[in-house]
Amino acid sequence: MDSRTPTPEPGPRDRLPNLFEVLSRQTLAPVDLFSFYIYMRDVQRSVDYLDFWLDVSQHMSLCRHYVRELRRSVLISTPDLEKGAGSKRSSQILDQFERHSSEQGPSGTNNTKRQSNDQRLSAFLRNENGAAGAPTESKYSTQDSNASQRSGSNPYDRTPPTRTPTEQPPRPSFMTGGTGHSSSPANMTSEASPQTTVARADIRSSAEKILYTFLLPGAEREIILPQGILNEITNSIEREGRDDPEVFDAAKDYVFQAMERDAFPGFLRAKALGNIVPPSMMLRLIIGLVALFAAFWTAFVLIFLNMSRASRCGLILPFTIGVYSLASHQYMLDPLLALAGYSEYTFMSFARITESFVRKLLNKRSLMCLMWITIIDVALCCLFIFVPGKRL
Repeated sequence: MDSRTPTPEPGPRDRLPNLFEVLSRQTLAPVDLFSFYIYMRDVQRSVDYLDFWLDVSQHMSLCRHYVRELRRSVLISTPDLEKGAGSKRSSQILDQFERHSSEQGPSGTNNTKRQSNDQRLSAFLRNENGAAGAPTESKYSTQDSNASQRSGSNPYDRTPPTRTPTEQPPRPSFMTGGTGHSSSPANMTSEASPQTTVARADIRSSAEKILYTFLLPGAEREIILPQGILNEITNSIEREGRDDPEVFDAAKDYVFQAMERDAFPGFLRAKALGNIVPPSMMLRLIIGLVALFAAFWTAFVLIFLNMSRASRCGLILPFTIGVYSLASHQYMLDPLLALAGYSEYTFMSFARITESFVRKLLNKRSLMCLMWITIIDVALCCLFIFVPGKRL
């Protein structure tokens, strides 16, 4: 398999993952895609950007599946002895694309082989969309034959197609549901082929869904992108009739870099260096402050009542609870929970820590946190238990 940037490493990872690996489902809990989705939803409040990136990746997978099905239809419907030069050439192009179409990621990576494959896919879809009466379209693209005849055979012709009075614009086809696919986080970036046959109308509907859901002004889940990128995508889809994945490359790269710069470092701090969520941190802060206040108040009362040292040993419990809770808040880490191998992904909901490097990192931080908790707790207990009492 060709290398790509970043290159997947065999076996356990001896470092923290990067954003590309998380989005490509190469990581395990608590730094997996599901945890990142929850973090973007609950902490960053910008899950629409992640949904856009995943929808574009799903659109790429849909296009790849369409090309694979198209290639199979060519091989099945055209016997070897009857293949002309054009059929052989089309089959060879599709076969060459299929052998190198399993990788996906930000288009800005340094892997020129992957870029050329994605560009070949987009060029093929533009050519297939513009070619009139192509024999390989009979099974999967009959709904687009009229549009293909109108746009001519030049794959790079950017003349906006003229609509007949009976032709419906693309927006209603998306808004009425059409044949678009759902964009649930569970199967966004899956490379597995869908169980149903993909038609060219599905690809068009997928591109329109992304445009009308995330990009147009006033959209239901509008994301903020540079105006130049928005104008280019809108013009390509609505005026030029394009639906190939290359249309979204600039927006996908911009969103990827924004998540990598603004959201991903905080995600790693929260999940690879800690194991509790903000509501739990706030709860521990409240419990810690209340417990310490109760411990100090009780300690001074017992001292000024000249109570015996044995009676003051009860101060160990509130001091321990207070110091432990405040240290957990400060470290964003529950050390006992981490040593048990659990991480909190939503409030009071826990999952096993299965990423080996993160498990080691959390264990080290837990031991350090417990060391400081023990030192501070012992110091406070010794101070208030062994100090001489004086009755006022």
